[in-house]
Amino acid sequence: MTILAAENLTVRRGGRAILDGVSARFEGGGLVAVIGANGAGKSTLLAVLAGLLKPDDGVVSLDGEPLARIEGRALARRRGFLPQSPRAEWPISVERLVMLGLTPSLPAFGDLPAELKPSLDRAIADCDLEAHRDQPVTTLSGGELARAMLARALVGEPEILIADEPMAGLDPRHALDSMTRLRGLALAGRMVIASVHDLTLAARFAGRIIALHQGRVVADGAVRETLTPDLLRLIFAVEAQVRGEGQGAYVDFAAPA
Repeated sequence: MTILAAENLTVRRGGRAILDGVSARFEGGGLVAVIGANGAGKSTLLAVLAGLLKPDDGVVSLDGEPLARIEGRALARRRGFLPQSPRAEWPISVERLVMLGLTPSLPAFGDLPAELKPSLDRAIADCDLEAHRDQPVTTLSGGELARAMLARALVGEPEILIADEPMAGLDPRHALDSMTRLRGLALAGRMVIASVHDLTLAARFAGRIIALHQGRVVADGAVRETLTPDLLRLIFAVEAQVRGEGQGAYVDFAAPA
């Protein structure tokens, strides 16, 4: 079983601890939703877990080996990463953008190997991008680009997927499709860690919640026990009701009087 472990992570910027002694353990077969207010440290935590940012203190290990000791190409084959607020600077096609997710598995020269084409086709279809396959990515809407970037993260079929706000900019249908896909990957044995602002989607699809507040983990556990009005009052400073469970769950907010 794949195990990703974070031990006492601290990241400082400008004299302030963005992450402050964060520890957590992740295993394959679960969808973990990381929640918290803006500035709580969610994006920083995901970047450290992905091996893209070195912590000032603490260590992240994959199956017992520190990420810093794993060769970059080898890590990229095992871990997919979806950044927050993706941007497209070059007018390459959607197909070419998605294909970039296969870079760690591509030969140094030549075209896409025939054995990888089914993975490319599947990622494009699964993210509802067939109609945009040959379209320059610079002409996509924000939601279409978000789906293309998700396809890029998924195309290599990584055993670990780390996604920073994967539903940002998506309409309701594609947000539900994306969360359904992430949960399906988790149920198939993959490790999926995603920061999520839509708490109703987190309640419906995640199996575990990690809540950050001012750079620290203030809750970590199963959704039903963790996602409570008291927790939401602490981290978001609003009153909330958490109703139902599973696919019938929803979170309703009210501003404090």
